Amino acid sequence: MLATGLDGWVHDDPDQGLYVHQTRMLCAYKYRLNDVDWIPVALSKLEQHTWMGYYIQAAPWLDQNANPDRGSGQVEAVSQQTIELRLSRSVANSVREDVQLTNFTQEEARFELRLQLDGDFLDQAEDEDNREPRGELRRGWRCSGDGTWEYDFDYKASNKYSHQGNEGRAEIHRGLAVRIMQSDSSPEFRDGQIVFQVALGPHGTWGARLEWIPRVEDIQEDGIPAGFDAAMQEMSRRKEVYIAEATSFSSAESDTLGPFVCDALEQAKQDLAALRLYDIDRNEREWTMAAGLPLYIALYGRDVLTVGWQSAMMSLGMMPGTLSTIARDQGARKNDWRDEEPGKMLHEAHTGPLSALRLNPRARYYGSATTAKFYPVVVSQLWHWTGDKELVAAFVEPAMRAMQWMDHYSDFDRDGFYEYLTRSEQGVRHQGWKDSRDAMVWGDGSQVDPPITTCEEQSYGYAAKLYMSEVLWFLDRKEEAWRLFRQAQEMKKHFNDAFWWPAESFFYMGLGQENKPIDSVGSNVGHLLAAGIMDDSLVRPAADRLMQDDLYTGWGFRTLSNKNPAFNPYSYHRGSVWPVEHGTIALGMLRYGYHEYVQRICLGMFEAAAMFDYGRLPEVFSGHQRDEQHPFPALYPKTNWPQAWSSSAMFLMVQSMLGLYPYAPLSILIVDPHLPDWLPELTVSNLDVGKAVISIRFYREKDGKSNYEVLEKRGKLRVIRQASPWSQTDGFAERVVDLLSSLAAG
Repeated sequence: MLATGLDGWVHDDPDQGLYVHQTRMLCAYKYRLNDVDWIPVALSKLEQHTWMGYYIQAAPWLDQNANPDRGSGQVEAVSQQTIELRLSRSVANSVREDVQLTNFTQEEARFELRLQLDGDFLDQAEDEDNREPRGELRRGWRCSGDGTWEYDFDYKASNKYSHQGNEGRAEIHRGLAVRIMQSDSSPEFRDGQIVFQVALGPHGTWGARLEWIPRVEDIQEDGIPAGFDAAMQEMSRRKEVYIAEATSFSSAESDTLGPFVCDALEQAKQDLAALRLYDIDRNEREWTMAAGLPLYIALYGRDVLTVGWQSAMMSLGMMPGTLSTIARDQGARKNDWRDEEPGKMLHEAHTGPLSALRLNPRARYYGSATTAKFYPVVVSQLWHWTGDKELVAAFVEPAMRAMQWMDHYSDFDRDGFYEYLTRSEQGVRHQGWKDSRDAMVWGDGSQVDPPITTCEEQSYGYAAKLYMSEVLWFLDRKEEAWRLFRQAQEMKKHFNDAFWWPAESFFYMGLGQENKPIDSVGSNVGHLLAAGIMDDSLVRPAADRLMQDDLYTGWGFRTLSNKNPAFNPYSYHRGSVWPVEHGTIALGMLRYGYHEYVQRICLGMFEAAAMFDYGRLPEVFSGHQRDEQHPFPALYPKTNWPQAWSSSAMFLMVQSMLGLYPYAPLSILIVDPHLPDWLPELTVSNLDVGKAVISIRFYREKDGKSNYEVLEKRGKLRVIRQASPWSQTDGFAERVVDLLSSLAAG
C-alpha cells in the first residue's frame, strides 16, 4: 500500500508511506529542483494500482523579479517559463515509477533533480512516539555492473518473547531496494539524497525509471507471479475477470436517486476489488480481501465473512475464497495468549513487525466471538446461492468444529447462552459485534465488565445451528440436522424468555455477570431481526422501537441510544453509525414484510453516501440527528475509507428492496420487489444463481406497486414472486399455497 500526501509526496507522517506486510519501508519520498519544491498542478489515481502527477517549476535561469508586469491575468512566471516534472507510478508486488522532465522554454536549462528518501520500518500500528528501540536499519548506495544504481534499506530485528506459555525467539529481516533501472544521466548519492544532473535544451526531455523492490524474509506470495510486469498483468487480468462476471446495475430514471444508486454500487464493486488480497487468492475467481484502508490492510475473519455474504448478489467468488482462507487457521489447541481454542475461528492475522516479532499475539489472534458463529451461516448462504454440494461440502467440517467450539468453550456456565471473556494479557476486552474497549455500557453509562452475553451473539449462534441443519439435511446427514434444528428451536425460546425487555418493548443489549440484564438500547437488536430469533409476537414492537429517533438518526442507526449517558456521536461504538449494520437490518425488516422500514433505512444510507466523495460509505460516521442544525453527518476521526463491509452493505440493502431470495438447490429465485418512489426502476444484469445467469428489470407501477420482467435467462431457473416465508404481512398464507401447488405440479 502506497499512501502519500495530497501533494503526491511521502512525508514523515504516521498515515503515509510505502507499507509492505504492514511495515513502513518508506517514510519520506520527495523530489526537488535544486533546493526548490516542485509545485503540484494535477495529481490523480488512474486505476486502483496506477497514479500520475504533473508538477512544474520556473526555469532555474529565470529572474522572476526582472519583469513585474503580470498582465491582466496575474500571470505567474512559473507558467510562462516552465520546467515540468511528470511522475507515473504503478503498484504491484513492487512499485514502478517513471520520471519525465520537459523544458517548455526556448533556452537551455541546467539543474539538479534531487530525490530525498528515507525508511524506518515501523509497524503500521506504531509511530516514533510509541516505538521501543529494536533492531538495526542499514542504508547503502551502490552502482551495479549492469548499469543500474540502488539505494538499499536493510532491516534486521529479533525478540526473545515469553507470553503465557508462548516462548521463543522471533527474527525478521526486511528490506527495500530503490533501484534506478534507467536514467538519462548517471545519479550520485550526496547529503542523504539521490542527485541527477539534468541538462535540457529548449523543449528537451529527460527520463528515468525507478523500481522500489521490497524484501520480506520467507513470506510466500502464492497468488501472484514474481516480477513487476508479470504481477501487474496477472492482477489486472484477475480484476477484469471479476468485473466482467459480476452483477451490474442500471436505471433509466434521471430525476430520482436511481442513477446515483447504480453509481454507488459500481464504486462499491471497484472498492472490493481494490481491497483484494491477491497473494492469498484461492484461485482467480475465489478470493478474499482486507478489511479497509488505511488501517486494516490485513485479514479480519468476521469482516470478510460479512462481506462475502452481503455482496453475494454482486459476486459469488468472495464466499468460497473467504471460507477457505479462514478455515486454514481454525483454532487447533488452547492458547490463552492468542485467545485460541479448538474450533474457534480467526479474528485477525497480521504480518507487521510487532506481530512477526511476537510482541503481540496478532500474527494469529482469535479474540472474536463472532467469527466461529458466522462461519456456518456463510456456508449456508453459499449453499443457497450455488446449490453446489461438492463446493459446500469442503466447508462443512470447519463449520461443525466451529459450532462445537460454541457449545464447549463459549457457554461458560452451561446455561445455553454464549459468553465472551479474553484470557490473553494482550487481548481484546470486548469480543462481540462492538469490540472497542468501552463499547458495552449499562443504562447509567457505566462500563460492563466481561464475561458478557450479548444479544447479537446469541442470534448468530441460533442462525448457525438453524441454517446448518438445512445444509446437513441436503447432504444426507439427517440425524445431525435434526439435532441442530431442535437445539436452535430450544435456544430461541430460552432467548426470548431471558432477553425481552418489557419496559422498552425491546431486547436487552446483553447479560452481564450473574446474568444481570444490560439495560441499554442499541443497534445490536437489529441483528436479531435478520437471524430470526425473535418470537413472532415480539417482532413488531422491537422493529418499531428500532426506528425511534433516539436510535435512528435519519441517516442510520446509532450504536447506542442518545438517551444513554455514555452517548457520544463521535465514539467508535457508543452512538456512531456503522453502515455495515444497515444491510443486515434491512434484510431483517424484509424478512418480516416491513417494506416501509426497508425503504427508510436504504434511503437514509444512500442519501448519506451521496454526501461523501465517490458515493462511498465510510467505515463509521457520527450519530448526529438529521435536522436543520445537522444537514450532513460528521466523520469518526480515524474512519477507514473504503471499508469492505460498508461496501458490501450497499448490495444487501438493494437485495432487500428487491426481495431477492435465491434457492439454487431447487433452481429457484424468489423475488418480492417493493421499490420506493426514489428508486422507481432498476435493472439487475448478469446475476448468478446456481448454474443459471439471469437479468431482471424491476419497476414501479403508477399505482405504487412494484413488478418485474425477466430480460434474459441462461440455464435452469424458476423465478417466483413470493413474500418472505416469515412475513407478517397480509396475504402470505395464500401465496404459500400457490407456491406449494406450483412446486407439486413440477
